[in-house]
Amino acid sequence: MAANVQDTAKDVVHSAPVRALGRAGLVAYGVVHMLIAALAVQVAFGDSEQVDKSGALGAIAATGFGVAVLWLIVVALGALVVWQLAEAVWGHRGLPLGRRLLRSAVNVGEAVVFGVLARSAASIAAAGGNKPKASLAATLFGLPGGRFLVGLIGVAILVGAGYAVYLGVTAKFLRDLDLRGAGLRRSFLVTRLGRVGWTALGAAYATGGVFFVVAAVRYDPAQPVGLDAGLGALAAQPFGQVLLVLLALGLGVFGVYCLFDARYREA
Repeated sequence: MAANVQDTAKDVVHSAPVRALGRAGLVAYGVVHMLIAALAVQVAFGDSEQVDKSGALGAIAATGFGVAVLWLIVVALGALVVWQLAEAVWGHRGLPLGRRLLRSAVNVGEAVVFGVLARSAASIAAAGGNKPKASLAATLFGLPGGRFLVGLIGVAILVGAGYAVYLGVTAKFLRDLDLRGAGLRRSFLVTRLGRVGWTALGAAYATGGVFFVVAAVRYDPAQPVGLDAGLGALAAQPFGQVLLVLLALGLGVFGVYCLFDARYREA
């Protein structure tokens, strides 16, 4: 009986509709990062607009039918979470145990990232397109062990950022893609986009992770945290404008790469 239930669950999460929605989630993920890149350029030239994921989602909500689009993003990202968790449980069967555990851990990490973004989109959509007033740091500090949670999140973001850079430098992201039939030129393009995009993504998130750690050390709920705080601080540094524009271009490249990821992600 348990085996039948497990087989049924496996069939559902590997079904064509779930995978199609998951690919739509990758497209949404790419679009969000393109918007982050555009908002980061605005910050580089003196605009105080938020540039984290919530800011990008807020930009979507401000458009016509924006709230409806956010709910579609929530559904698509939710399917992507299911897809990644299914890969963590049932995927990588042909790999040695150590590599299988590592790949499964990466799947779980990606599921968490997509889940957090889906939750942010749902919160903004439920609020009619308005970003929640309470900051993440303030909310976490209000929980038992909040200071530890904030610091742990910061460390986790830094580890994830380092892994993103590793993927970009080594092109290990290609193991998740099936480029057979894509042609040499397109395969080369996808590889270049991934190398630049993943490296830029890691650099951007590292700045945000630092601010979480700083907030935990200072025990300051009012401390700005996340990607928006990191990029804002970067813009204030000498040559920060140039660095922020370059980073924004890299995030834009990552957004484009996500579109190819959605097309060629191995099913």
